[in-house]
Amino acid sequence: MVHASHDVAVHPRPADAPRVTAGSHVTLHYRVALRDADREREVISTLGGNPATLQIGGGTLPPALETCLLGLAEGDTAQFTLPPDAYGERSSQLVQTLTRATFDANADPDGAYVPGDVVEFNGPEGRRFTGVLKSLDMQRVVVDFNHPLAGQPLVFEARVIGVL
Repeated sequence: MVHASHDVAVHPRPADAPRVTAGSHVTLHYRVALRDADREREVISTLGGNPATLQIGGGTLPPALETCLLGLAEGDTAQFTLPPDAYGERSSQLVQTLTRATFDANADPDGAYVPGDVVEFNGPEGRRFTGVLKSLDMQRVVVDFNHPLAGQPLVFEARVIGVL
């Protein structure tokens, strides 16, 4: 279970303002940032753009982020410090070495890939897999299939605009 510390800023709002519960449809602005020792590096943000609308439990956000929203009311702004497992633990088993032939057969054949690129692969039954290219040479390719935020300490900020 993910435990997050948080601060909530409550702006004047009616006492009966709708609160976020499981299954709620929520419109909000949010921001996710990596937290290093002394700074933050923004990963995604709707601030300054269009807000997001999602259903709690619908899978749009990871469960750890959805859990942070539970209990917030329309008009609330909150900041949460999330532990490194918010997007899951990093697994060394998800760092895979492929033959170059396997890579070429399952990745975009027109891709001019370099380490750090996000690569989509063909999978069974028409499914697609995404990984981060770590290294490649003429014989082998190393791809990290962990979520890029797995194992990273994060900051999650949310401003709830509406709750249905």
